[in-house]
Amino acid sequence: MSQVPEAEAAITPPPGAHLMARRFRGFLPVVIDVECGGFHAATDALLEIAAVTIDMDESGLLHPGATHSYHVIPFEGARLDPAALAVTGIDPWHPLRPAIPERDALQRIFREVRHAIRAYNCRRAILVGHNAAFDLGFLNAAVARCEIKRNPFHPFSCFDTATLAGAALGQTVLAKAVTVAGFEWDSSSAHSASYDAQRTAEIFCHITNRMRDSYREAEARACALGWHEAPPQEPTSEDPQMET
Repeated sequence: MSQVPEAEAAITPPPGAHLMARRFRGFLPVVIDVECGGFHAATDALLEIAAVTIDMDESGLLHPGATHSYHVIPFEGARLDPAALAVTGIDPWHPLRPAIPERDALQRIFREVRHAIRAYNCRRAILVGHNAAFDLGFLNAAVARCEIKRNPFHPFSCFDTATLAGAALGQTVLAKAVTVAGFEWDSSSAHSASYDAQRTAEIFCHITNRMRDSYREAEARACALGWHEAPPQEPTSEDPQMET
């Protein structure tokens, strides 16, 4: 039996698809966290990468979605800083570490991201990260290294939860922001790409959901200015929306 091509696979739109397509100018937020062999994207190894998709319900509230996480084999010639490995606790050459090549990890994550983009009728993904420039730099460096042509993420724009948390919660450290927001923080699980990405997704959704009144006011002004059509009517008043 032949497989249905990825671009043609049937997708059932989530309940909030018509709202998500408007909320961030047609961009779909996807949390990315990377664990690396140092701080220099061009030379240091990518060791773990995790992506958490962001879902929206029928009332316009955001929720963390599925997590996709992979251990990565250091690329040939990659630098591994012992100090960075001591912080993350990663042993890149441990015989039981289920690592895969960098290109495979990226392609698997990008496949899931493209699926979510189509489901929410968005035009591209936008990276959400805690100190997002770091994650975006490593992602872009890996994409260039692997010569991947179909990168679903915006190449330079991103949402930084360190900035958002600093403004909304008075904390820029992820552990402290998560704690003051009322979520659990397990220090023994920190510096795992999947764990940090999940906590970052919680913070992003928490802050964005609490900004709905501000968003609704801005949406109304944008419509009055004729920048785009008024949002579709909803059965309740809980409907923040935005278009490109």
